[in-house]
Amino acid sequence: MNRALVVIDVQESFRVRPEWADTLNPGIAEPVNRLVDLARAAGDLVVWVLHTEPGSGTPFDPESGHVRLFGELSEPRPSEPVLRKTSHNAFTTTNLQQILTARGVGELRVCGIRAEQCVETTTRVGSDLGYAVTFVSDATSTDRLGRFSAADILERTEAVLRDRFARIATVAELEAEAGADVAASAV
Repeated sequence: MNRALVVIDVQESFRVRPEWADTLNPGIAEPVNRLVDLARAAGDLVVWVLHTEPGSGTPFDPESGHVRLFGELSEPRPSEPVLRKTSHNAFTTTNLQQILTARGVGELRVCGIRAEQCVETTTRVGSDLGYAVTFVSDATSTDRLGRFSAADILERTEAVLRDRFARIATVAELEAEAGADVAASAV
């Protein structure tokens, strides 16, 4: 089964907002880059997704100049789609499903910013569409919301997704599995 990594909203729009000071994982680029390296080494498709709100005058308005990937992320390769969405999930307002279908993808790994919004919603929709989804928790971030800490929000998101919509994994777990797969294929 072919697999794709979907990197959701790891974009400068978030870092210019005051809420970024309360983000769970300000160093999110490092685990995302590890996932990208892992995906590329396995021959998986990498899909980059940016959230846009055209005409809003916010940091998500393409006119703001902030709707771009974090500078420290691996540069998307020409074969890696960079999609722009206007909904919370990465499917509804993009051609993501067409891309995945054309490449025979049946398994997704998702990560990104706003665990409880765009990453969770993409996970749920992907699961409903029949994809086997892995939510990569330590390559995902969010900020505090009211009385709930960012860690509380991520914990809740993992709880509602686990074994219903997705497998929950860490980057290190996926790296270890990849190493085990390589060792097994060498035997």
